[in-house]
Amino acid sequence: MTDALWVLVPALLSVAALVAMRRRLPVLFWWLVGYPAVSLRVLATYRATMDACGLTVPASAMRRATARMIGRQAAPVPPRRSLPLPTGSGLVMRLRMAAGQAPEDFAASADRLRHAWSAHAVHVRPTKPGRLELRLVGWDVLSDVRPPRRWPRTEPLSLPLALREDGHWHVRDFRTVPHELILGATQSGKSVYLRNLLCGLARQPVALVGIDCKWGVELAPFAARLSALADTPDRADDLLDVLMEEMEARFRLIGMAGGNGPDTALTSDVWGLPEKARPVPVVVVVDEVAELFLAASKDDEKRRDAMVTKLIRLAQLGRAAGIYLEVCGQRFGAELGKGATMLRAQLTGRVCHRVNDETSANMALGDIAPEAALAATSIPAERPGVAVVGDSSGGWSRVRSPHLTLDDAAAVCRDNSGLVPELPRLDAFRPAIAEPAAPSLAAPAVPTARPVTE
Repeated sequence: MTDALWVLVPALLSVAALVAMRRRLPVLFWWLVGYPAVSLRVLATYRATMDACGLTVPASAMRRATARMIGRQAAPVPPRRSLPLPTGSGLVMRLRMAAGQAPEDFAASADRLRHAWSAHAVHVRPTKPGRLELRLVGWDVLSDVRPPRRWPRTEPLSLPLALREDGHWHVRDFRTVPHELILGATQSGKSVYLRNLLCGLARQPVALVGIDCKWGVELAPFAARLSALADTPDRADDLLDVLMEEMEARFRLIGMAGGNGPDTALTSDVWGLPEKARPVPVVVVVDEVAELFLAASKDDEKRRDAMVTKLIRLAQLGRAAGIYLEVCGQRFGAELGKGATMLRAQLTGRVCHRVNDETSANMALGDIAPEAALAATSIPAERPGVAVVGDSSGGWSRVRSPHLTLDDAAAVCRDNSGLVPELPRLDAFRPAIAEPAAPSLAAPAVPTARPVTE
């Protein structure tokens, strides 16, 4: 009996330790237990699984003839594969497809491969003609997203903002996708995504411009790093006029630089100018766009239509001038006024968190991929921060931003307040920053008790 206890107790302790490691340290558990087990399962059942999923092809004529000579039947041939290589969240195999196969065949069988190999998810990505990458994810990487200790090395105006479900980071590249639409209901994680965006830009030499018609309650905590802030529709209209003037001045600068001489390198945007003459990039964040376009009278409708027209011009021409748009809101559609649909077409980047209705998801992702809109409507309310990211290429993925509190985000903006660039046109809209009150050295007054009188 004593010998059995000496064996049973360490075994139970080991199992408990592995269960705790799987919950608290999933990466370590994957490297110690998950990867060896899954890779052995993949290697042992690869041929049978591919055959069961219909991903094999008949053997060649030479193999069939050889099999007949020895009295056997030639088995179907699966795609050639590499060894399963470990990643931070799973493993990856590179496959060479046989003649007649397409990546769509493997994507259609991804769910069956996931169940056959006991993986959390299977993702298929074509790499070159005839070859693809099969990526297995070992666990739900979106359940607990934390900022990595080392951010991936990125270019200016390129920010890793959220973790994708395949284990890669979603990188927001303004030079590739200049304008973006962010939708999400209340408590869906939209504000956390925006905080990560503002904190990433606050560390770079970029001019941040905020338009928040809810009296600035969303963007006011970041005032120390903002070059301009408009908190009412009237101020927003004036600020858009100034941004239009700034854009026109930059286009004149680009035209003058291209006509200096025959040996001058021609350019059509600010990134082709010499670094010393290049104006600083401007990122315009429009928070709660529905508040900006609310109209209660004819005058409000005229102002709304004028602001939509200005935003459309900034979206169409701003990329070449180094002016980029981030439009956020709970809804975005034709009910916001004339030209809203045209503006949405210019916002090629799309991020859709949990929304209140299917129409909002279709507004964000329906013109990119119908299945992406369906995925956005299935985001559970108990998982804030999960979103569906898509772009004009038709690709989409589920992502989740690391949690960032408002106090931490505001502290990052305060610490980088010295990076606010000089843009004289925006000085009139520079937000006022309240100075912290100095602690009083005097002793606090002690209230004196008074007798109760009738």
